[in-house]
Parts: sequence; C-alpha cells; structure tokens
Amino acid sequence: MHHPDYSDYTIKWATLPWEVEQAYALRRQVFCAEQHLFEADDHDAVDDRARTLVALGNHGGWHQEVVGTVRIHCEGERLWYGSRLAVSPHFRSQGQLGSTLIRLAVSSAHALDCSTFLATVQVQNEVLFKRLNWRTIEYREIHGMEHALMQADLAAYPPCYTPQSGFVVKARNPYRHTGIWGGLLDSSWQQHKVAAL
Repeated sequence: MHHPDYSDYTIKWATLPWEVEQAYALRRQVFCAEQHLFEADDHDAVDDRARTLVALGNHGGWHQEVVGTVRIHCEGERLWYGSRLAVSPHFRSQGQLGSTLIRLAVSSAHALDCSTFLATVQVQNEVLFKRLNWRTIEYREIHGMEHALMQADLAAYPPCYTPQSGFVVKARNPYRHTGIWGGLLDSSWQQHKVAAL
C-alpha cells in the first residue's frame, strides 16, 4: 500500500468528528494490533473527559489524515496527564511528530493553568522525553510492559493559547517518491526546461 508524502503536518487539538474517529482508529492500530496491550479497543473512562490532539498530514494546506495522536486530561487541582501517544508506523521516520504532539500537549495544558504535567511513558520512549525536558519519578508495570512515570519541566513549555490551530512542522523529504511531483522538483527537469526555451 502506498502512503503519501505530505508537504507538512499540523499538530492541533482535534476539532472535527473525523479527526477524533481517526485518532481512535490509530490508537487501536498501535496499542491493540501492533503492541497487543489491549484486546480490541483501548477506549477507557479517561476518553470521556480528555482532550484529543492530532497530527494531520497536509497537502497544500488541506488536512488529509490523522498520522499521530495523544490525549490530555485534568486529574485534579492543576494536575494534568498526557497519555495514549501514538504515531502511525508509516510516519515515524518523520522523527518530529511525537515530540511536537508532546510539546502541544504540555503547552496547551500550561495555558489552562496546569502546574504539574505527568505521563506514564513506555520505557523505550524515556530517552526521548528526557531530551524534551522531562524527568523520571518512578517505574511501574502497566499491562505487562514497563513504564516510567515522568514529569515535564513547564519552564520549557510556554503556554499555547491557540491549540485549535496548534503548530505546523515541515515534512522531512517531502515528495521523495517518483511521479509527477518528483519530476517537477527534479533539477534535471528544470535544466531541460531552460534548454528548451
């Protein structure tokens, strides 16, 4: 199956039903089919009060599909949690979608008066979170997999007051597949065009 190369990605709060639906589908793909942490569905009571964030692949400014997601929720007095961080396997090579989802998760909670932001992180992702100014508090086993309870340094995450529009990040190696776009961007095509004038 061919997976499109997008020009850029928008990381924002989900505001449309299709964005939420695709985010849930991606979570099932990652946490149920790929990692086998849940049987058929990872939906839980937190989803009823959580805010869903999405990474959307874009063509020319048009949102095409959800390629990453995370959720945030308030658990008490200024205490927020992030959970269910997932990036589609076909887009993990972008290397920036997960970190930008984390940035918007913490920054948008910070704008809502968050004073403590925690996440229970799979240990293979602990190094990424440490690079993003998180510290490990303790380790726990959840669904048979080791996790680290981590806390974000809010000083590294200025409040984001516009999470519905969020952040846009450029794609790495956009249009790398051959085809019309590859031909249009190919330097030899430009040389042939100049030679024909």
